[in-house]
Amino acid sequence: MSTGIIAVLALLLLSVLFGAILGFAAVRFKVEGDPIVDQIDAILPQTQCGQCGYPGCRPYAEAIANGDDHNKCPPGGEQTIHDLSTLLGRDPLPLDEAHGTESEVNTVAYIREDECIGCTKCIQACPVDAILGAAKQMHTVIASECTGCDLCVDPCPVDCIDMIPEPITLNNWKWQKPAGVTHTPSLLIPVKNI
Repeated sequence: MSTGIIAVLALLLLSVLFGAILGFAAVRFKVEGDPIVDQIDAILPQTQCGQCGYPGCRPYAEAIANGDDHNKCPPGGEQTIHDLSTLLGRDPLPLDEAHGTESEVNTVAYIREDECIGCTKCIQACPVDAILGAAKQMHTVIASECTGCDLCVDPCPVDCIDMIPEPITLNNWKWQKPAGVTHTPSLLIPVKNI
């Protein structure tokens, strides 16, 4: 056999050996992510708005797991703070109003399309890609994808973006309990025999 073939076979054998060793090491010494970060991230509202001072919900979840305050999320509001307090075993804190206030109504962005100049600044500002459009063309918001973070409003040079209440759909409609009712009335209606 020629020395070239022997060298190629030796390299092939070494690569298979080292590949097997690396594969075993990857499985045996796998580093798991911090499960508490995943649990915190699941509680956060995923608006990716940055109001907490972090670029998104995942970095804020990592900061909370490392000891940062868990009361900096206005979109999540008091319910999120309560859920995080329960998960982390910490005392509930009031919402830090330096980061904003909790909104009573969920909102979505609405672009007045006849006023839009197609500058794409709102597209660049949207953290969840809920704005559709192209340069020098009209833009529109995909309402089902919009998280209501309000980050697209300030960059707009012609001020054609409004935050409007989220449209009522079957997915977000809530039954309003009548005032003064303390119990749920029976839905069974007696039928008289004729």
